[in-house]
Amino acid sequence: MNNALLEKSIRSIPDFPKKGILFRDVTTLIKDKAAFKKSVDLLAKRFKGKGIDKVVGVEARGFIFGAAVAYKIGAGFVPVRKKGKLPFKSISAAYELEYGTDTLEIHQDAIASGEKILIIDDLLATGGTVKAVIELIEKLAGKVSGIGFVIELVDLKGKDKFKEYPVFSLVKFEGE
Repeated sequence: MNNALLEKSIRSIPDFPKKGILFRDVTTLIKDKAAFKKSVDLLAKRFKGKGIDKVVGVEARGFIFGAAVAYKIGAGFVPVRKKGKLPFKSISAAYELEYGTDTLEIHQDAIASGEKILIIDDLLATGGTVKAVIELIEKLAGKVSGIGFVIELVDLKGKDKFKEYPVFSLVKFEGE
């Protein structure tokens, strides 16, 4: 599939948040109504009709794409947030980023046992964030049925952390 519109709409920022990192800024895609619509439509098309009960979106840009995809496929939406942001009883998982560590949380009643879950996030880099999200979903006895990204940084091999799940990315950047 040709995603030149999407790739062209993603801004690249060298040395952010630290020297040596080429940051892929998806906010420029979101503000472009044609690119944003196409990205949501393509993600939804990939997972529509798969019996997804809930879409889990990862803070913060995963909320934008995840909520829109959930609406389009007729599923509920569950936010996974950084530690201390959820108001009800939650469970947590720590993870490593390519440039630090953090903790994610989900409400303990967000997912019922056996529900089919789709994870949506804006970017796949090293895979640590999504690996933590999978851990949270499985602690709640949910079944991860798919994982979708707008951007994948192929050289970082993030997919290797969760090979057993179907992964779909709209734009793949290599060799950087």
